[in-house]
Amino acid sequence: MVIKVHLTEELRKVHKKRAFSVKKGDKVKILRGSFRGTTGKVLLVNHKKNILEIDGVERSKADGSKVKAPINASNTELIEIDASDKWRKKILKR
Repeated sequence: MVIKVHLTEELRKVHKKRAFSVKKGDKVKILRGSFRGTTGKVLLVNHKKNILEIDGVERSKADGSKVKAPINASNTELIEIDASDKWRKKILKR
């Protein structure tokens, strides 16, 4: 299963696609919720729950410790695509 995320307006014009699959290493911007406007690198993609863990997005627990906050993939937008993988380069050229 692939999780697809909307692209920014600039990336839409360049790649002629509306959405693209998100992967660890991509840079995303959060569009909704308490972390709105935050940008960061994707650390984990959970395909079963459709959530992302993003660098710098943390919540504090009652005991004061920090924990990564899960963000629903539909509430994010791809800012920068990590095209180091040859298969992703091939998909972007289509």
